[in-house]
Amino acid sequence: MSDHRPVLVIHGGAGTILQGQDDPGEARYHAALAEILAAGAACLAAGGSALDAVSVAVDLLEECPLFNAGHGAVFTSAETHELDAAIMEGATLRAGAVAGVSRVRRPGRAARAVMEAGEHVLMAGAGAEAFARQHGMEMVEPDFFSTEARRDQLRRARAAGQVALDHDAASGPLDETRKFGTVGAVALDRDGHLAALTSTGGMTNKRPGRIGDSPLIGAGTYADDRFAAVSCTGTGEAFIRVAAAHDVCARMAYGGQDLAAAARAVVEDALPAVGGRGGLIAVDGRGRVAMPFNTEGMYRGLVRPGEVPTTAIFGDPRRAPAPAR
Repeated sequence: MSDHRPVLVIHGGAGTILQGQDDPGEARYHAALAEILAAGAACLAAGGSALDAVSVAVDLLEECPLFNAGHGAVFTSAETHELDAAIMEGATLRAGAVAGVSRVRRPGRAARAVMEAGEHVLMAGAGAEAFARQHGMEMVEPDFFSTEARRDQLRRARAAGQVALDHDAASGPLDETRKFGTVGAVALDRDGHLAALTSTGGMTNKRPGRIGDSPLIGAGTYADDRFAAVSCTGTGEAFIRVAAAHDVCARMAYGGQDLAAAARAVVEDALPAVGGRGGLIAVDGRGRVAMPFNTEGMYRGLVRPGEVPTTAIFGDPRRAPAPAR
């Protein structure tokens, strides 16, 4: 029997509503995160791999319109959707990613298919969509991803002449124009293996063709069984410039830092040095978890099989209510 204690950690983006404001939308986020965590925990409890657990979690995050990935993704300046995703498993450093897809219902699954095919790591645009179709991915019309809330968000960004990141505190109780819209999951399974998966719709009003950190291995996504699995969310260009996800592992490998110190150094020192805002989630091979952020908050949660999920937006985690019997 393995002595590894499985754990799943997820995020739904950095930045938040203003702390202390009583907004009914906040409860919806907690409920959605808790439900997704419970599904991932069931996978781990049944002996599922870390890869399977992060896939289950991101499947559900992509289907939830509260988050900027899959259904509910933000619009580009051309009023289109361009979705990105990446996955990595820590045992062999295999990785796969897709970028700029607009017809693949679940980009996270497409990224895993790229990884498992083994020929390439990153595929983009029409070629990625053709690959996904050939490998049995569900394809949809581009308007599948659209919601009126995101269309309104685009109109406001256009009116302000801004490229909007996607939950940071600003004018209203829940200002979706400034939420850093990425979702992700990291997990440790009972065999001691790690995995990370990140998926995003990008930035509201972004220039078509822009690719951020999420599908870039080492920038927004990374996993190595020797050190950690990491998924990032924030100002993508800054995360790319400091190779944020890999930097967590590098600080552990070469600097001897533990997970908490390494993750904190990336978020509090490396990213701000280049104007980076956001956060990350990470888990190491001993099941220790880090979830630092330098924004007002970060939508996040964790669960270990057999325990009740905990979720958080600001500093204090919230334990999910017990299911009705």
